[in-house]
Amino acid sequence: MNYRHDFHAGNFADVFKHAVLARILLYLARKPAPFRVVDTHAGSGRYDLASGAAERIGEWRDGIGRVDPSAMDPRARALVEPYVALTGGAGLTPSGEARRYYPGSPAIALALTRPFDRMLFCETEPAALAGLRETTGRDRRAKVMALDGYTGLNAFVPPVERRGLVLVDPPFEAADEFDRLAAAIPAAFNKWREGIYAVWMPLKERRGPDRLVAALKRAGADEVLRLELAVDHANLDGPLAASALVIVNPPFVLADEMACLLPALARQLGSHGRGVSRVARP
Repeated sequence: MNYRHDFHAGNFADVFKHAVLARILLYLARKPAPFRVVDTHAGSGRYDLASGAAERIGEWRDGIGRVDPSAMDPRARALVEPYVALTGGAGLTPSGEARRYYPGSPAIALALTRPFDRMLFCETEPAALAGLRETTGRDRRAKVMALDGYTGLNAFVPPVERRGLVLVDPPFEAADEFDRLAAAIPAAFNKWREGIYAVWMPLKERRGPDRLVAALKRAGADEVLRLELAVDHANLDGPLAASALVIVNPPFVLADEMACLLPALARQLGSHGRGVSRVARP
């Protein structure tokens, strides 16, 4: 699978991933102690929805372009609004065109962390790295590393803050990506057992996420949450229609929040009523 993000920014998988990311960051900020965010495959940080790459496929129109908090029940609306606010609304201007930029995970982290929290972003693709440096600018809370994400994961946990989140969102261009995840995430957990780990995966078949969960269980990770969002029936040879997040040490409120929010997103993002979601503790 080739997942060059310029083409897919703001799609249903981004909505799912980033809505969950926002809830985790808001939870971490409830306590006064500082925390750190480690984003292993950060990308460029924000994406121009009017660019040739984004417009060529236009996946954002069936993603953030469909999200309408006003049509959700009050609790789901309250849960999604902090994320939607960072996108500039529901992704569309009144004329139906794209709002210019969609925030990637670094931009969301920059917006939802406090002055004394810290962020570390890893990226190796030259164009994305340049964009990431532009996104972070002179923000002293953020450090950008031209480093392979798995190398960074091994090198930068545990952080000195002892609290925080590791987001692992690979491009899934390598045939052995699921193998690398099943080795790297348990190894990192063994170094920093208190941290929150959120691992995004495309969901065309269940063996990859299943293997990661099994490896985490063998490593002694007792608190694991598996979230899934599908907008259509999965098809091995077709476009991506479902994705999963495996979260280690999830905030205690997250499962309940997602049991409310994910069905609301599935209803809005699903194709012809085929949107479904899943919240499970494996």
